[in-house]
Amino acid sequence: MTSSPPATLSSNRNRSFGTETTIMSCDNDQTDAKPLLSQGSSVSSGSFNQMQRRRVSGKLGKLGKPGRQQSFSRDIGHAAAETYLLTRLTITLLRYLGVGYRWITRLAALGIYAALLMPGFLQVAYYYFFSSQVQRSIVYGDQPRNRLDLYFPKNLDGPKPVVAFVTGGAWIIGYKAWGSLLGQQLAERDIIVACIDYRNFPQGTIGDMVTDASEGISFICNNIAEYGGDPNRIYLMGQSAGAHISACALLDQAIREAKGEESISWSVSQIKAYFGLSGGYNLCKLVDHFNNRGLYRSLFLSIMEGEESLKRFSPGVRIEDPSNRNAVSLLPPVILFHGTADYSIPSFASKDFAAALQRLGAQTELILFDGKTHSDLFLQDPLRGGKDDMFDHLVAVIHAGDEEALAKDAMAPPRRRLVPEVLLRMASYISPF
Repeated sequence: MTSSPPATLSSNRNRSFGTETTIMSCDNDQTDAKPLLSQGSSVSSGSFNQMQRRRVSGKLGKLGKPGRQQSFSRDIGHAAAETYLLTRLTITLLRYLGVGYRWITRLAALGIYAALLMPGFLQVAYYYFFSSQVQRSIVYGDQPRNRLDLYFPKNLDGPKPVVAFVTGGAWIIGYKAWGSLLGQQLAERDIIVACIDYRNFPQGTIGDMVTDASEGISFICNNIAEYGGDPNRIYLMGQSAGAHISACALLDQAIREAKGEESISWSVSQIKAYFGLSGGYNLCKLVDHFNNRGLYRSLFLSIMEGEESLKRFSPGVRIEDPSNRNAVSLLPPVILFHGTADYSIPSFASKDFAAALQRLGAQTELILFDGKTHSDLFLQDPLRGGKDDMFDHLVAVIHAGDEEALAKDAMAPPRRRLVPEVLLRMASYISPF
């Protein structure tokens, strides 16, 4: 693995895979689901027929593009329901974590951190609940929390690229709305974003989370054209715990396909690239670190279905298994982002995963952001507005080969600042992440 210096903008936009780039920090009602597999898919015609007959139980919202007028009372009711859910999740979290000194101080820091960023959170929340460009809580499966949110560009004048996004939350407090800021900002660049919700612990363990994520990806692959998305330009992305869950889902799918299983509802060939943001991919190397950070070993092992399951849910370990080599060759290009000052999940997690993938011949790019923390790349930097190296790289990869989209990106106005700089700096200082 080679290293390229971060001195110029061109190095930041390096498109070659198998490289590592370090970027210096800079503050500046139900319908039939038709399968829409991209060319080259390994899904058999028999699977096609099974997928055409496949229906998701429960009531699906009508497939369609945004622009419908929602009633104010309905939106208020939805906001109240979401608030209740988040409150219940918080209470559940406290029950499992206990109320020891460490967690009292962490929760206090989290409260102050959220208060400092509240000017931005309120603007994003207003967009999430009241914008006609957001379609919330689309049912994709029959399990609790099998819902996803869609974020649309203003103009749906043709099929748009799609990012299927799995949010983080320490496998305990993940929620689809956490992706609303990313969804809004990517939608401004003519990209549809689908934020997938999934069961959290204790409602489910890691196996349930991976299953839910895979179901969500399947729904997107097979239905996104009905919403204006391009089924041939679907990208998978996860952040923190969501990066781990989505990587597990992607690798599981590749292993099934490598074994020749026919009863599959989506294919890895439908995913143009995988983006992992601040993720952990080898749980065996992280369990002690998490324990020291307050995600206690006993709790973490309960989430991961016991110590004996750590390797099974570690993509970085599973790809080294010789029996999975064919599965690795099926993976799409993998692009990993990580901050070097990330103390929640240290950057070695992405470094080790990238190195293992490269040794096995997978197309891999590792981009490190000097001095960036776990929350900088996903929260503080987007709230700051202006230039954002990670966001620019993400958009450039998605729009690669689309000259019209790239030209629009070059002329796009700077992203709007949502939080004053002084509050952002204070939030970085107090952040418990």
